Amino acid sequence: MIWLDLETRSECDLKLHGAYNYAEHPTTEILCCCYAIDDGEVREGIPDFGDHQIRAHNAAFERLILNKTHNLPIERFYCTAAQARANAMPGSLEDVGRFTGSGMRKSRTGAALIRKMCVPPFQHTPELLAELTEYCAQDVRAMRSISKSMRPLSGEELADYHVNEHINDRGVLYDHELAVSAQRYAAAETTEIQARVRGATGIDSPRSPKLRGWVWDRVPDKSIMMVDDKVSLDKSVRAKLLASADVSSGVLDVVQMVDDLAMSSVSKFARMTELGQGGRIRGSFVFSGGSATGRASSYGLQVHNFSRACDDDPEVTAELMANGGPLPGVMKTLRGMLRPALIAAPGNNLIVADWSSIEARMNAWLSTNGEHVLDVYRAGEDLYVSEAAKLFPNVPITKALRQIGKVAVLACGYGGGANAFASMGRVYGMTVSDLQAKEVVRRWRGANQWAVKYWSDLETAYMGALRDPNVPKSAGRVHYMYDGAHLWCCLPSGRIICYPFARKKDDDIWYAKAAWKPSAAASEWPRAKLWKGLACENICQAAANDVLRHALRLIPDVVLHVHDEIVVECADDRTEGIRRAMCTPPKWAEGLPLEVSIKTMRRYGK
Repeated sequence: MIWLDLETRSECDLKLHGAYNYAEHPTTEILCCCYAIDDGEVREGIPDFGDHQIRAHNAAFERLILNKTHNLPIERFYCTAAQARANAMPGSLEDVGRFTGSGMRKSRTGAALIRKMCVPPFQHTPELLAELTEYCAQDVRAMRSISKSMRPLSGEELADYHVNEHINDRGVLYDHELAVSAQRYAAAETTEIQARVRGATGIDSPRSPKLRGWVWDRVPDKSIMMVDDKVSLDKSVRAKLLASADVSSGVLDVVQMVDDLAMSSVSKFARMTELGQGGRIRGSFVFSGGSATGRASSYGLQVHNFSRACDDDPEVTAELMANGGPLPGVMKTLRGMLRPALIAAPGNNLIVADWSSIEARMNAWLSTNGEHVLDVYRAGEDLYVSEAAKLFPNVPITKALRQIGKVAVLACGYGGGANAFASMGRVYGMTVSDLQAKEVVRRWRGANQWAVKYWSDLETAYMGALRDPNVPKSAGRVHYMYDGAHLWCCLPSGRIICYPFARKKDDDIWYAKAAWKPSAAASEWPRAKLWKGLACENICQAAANDVLRHALRLIPDVVLHVHDEIVVECADDRTEGIRRAMCTPPKWAEGLPLEVSIKTMRRYGK
């Protein structure tokens, strides 16, 4: 195998425009390349790749740069950043070196060199180039050492990484004119909202801390604005205020305007134009970016946190925007046009397929004692209605009661209590008192003892594994083992998820949390507590992700995927083939009932 690292320079802004546009920019050039074959010495220059596997950290970058002069297929590459994330460790080379405590770490002098040599205005001297080359060589040494200290990617994980990169290369087309128009509307509306807030409150900026105090003084129930014992006007507080009947209309207007300005989805239109310079937005998915579960995360446009809101008639709205017509509720309309801004190429359609209630199904299947829940799905019945009937016996199940059943399933399935139920309820526009939330949770747990037992079994298994190193402990369909450093969980698919550097403290298990980056001076990574509800959630989402990975191997021309949804761009009707691929469980998931909803559209939507 070849371990390889490149240093480049370009007039293209890598962070702003992404790796694909950067690699294709005419000013982009390689300053130095260092490599090592197997355990050999690090050398300078472009190697003879032969039939070697090529290992690099964030390998997509090296692949895209090298493809200007070499034709190296995706399957030749192995990403050590993906390897780190698959082991629940940080993705950056500097951070994973600190995280593992490796004696071989990324050099910290590189940032200054890169500022001098790799971004305009370029500085280039023989002395600086020699320093940059040694920095590049040290990265190769660090990458090799750190990679060898970690569990390697399995053959299946590596194949799934390659599938992810093919999707990244394919990209998704976006409506450039719509994105540009949306930015004009957003800029004008922002100016108007700022003026209206100033007129209503006398405060210059809607983002000023003074506005929080202004709202506080005018809210009868102060507890609404308390988050972790601090006064807040964050998204959750704004939602509660807007749902409150006790807040005056004048205050609600101000809160709504602040909420409109805070819509991160609107800023994504600018990101589209920055990333989609070739017409398609590429490189959106980070393989195993959700380190606790192995789910993909999203980069650049961040499609995973798109608003669920979608315009009812996006073609009409797009035409209205193109003509500069007035929009009802500008920010809300723009939010609803974010998904429809992603489109199929002429002659193609988007086939949007998403699994129905996959986490509720998977959770019951994983437990091995939730067959009656699975039977509801097998019979084609509505689980939310079924659960509502258990919560409210001998009462006709109305739409409102079904909504309570739905929120109960989503909030309580992972051990959530009254706060989780109330919080999830707000997401679905439902407001309940603390007493009501506690009563629903009590009833749901009483009617779903299979779940309560499963949580307890998981806790017994992972606590037992920590007490007996190298002895597997089982719960439901998963197995835990502690190797003296890391707590591992083997999923039904055979894939492994990790809780790094786990240890017992005060009758609890704590593990290093890769997503929390400490300061450079910190001696230890922040730690998180593993509890039975979190274990249940991680396992369920990880196993659901394994179903997604299985389907992605089978379905060609995927351009987007978001946890329980797959989007295919094609000219022909592949609906039934996609349905078969998504509804036929993998061999390891025999007995898991799966169902999908499929729609064909020109613009992406729900």
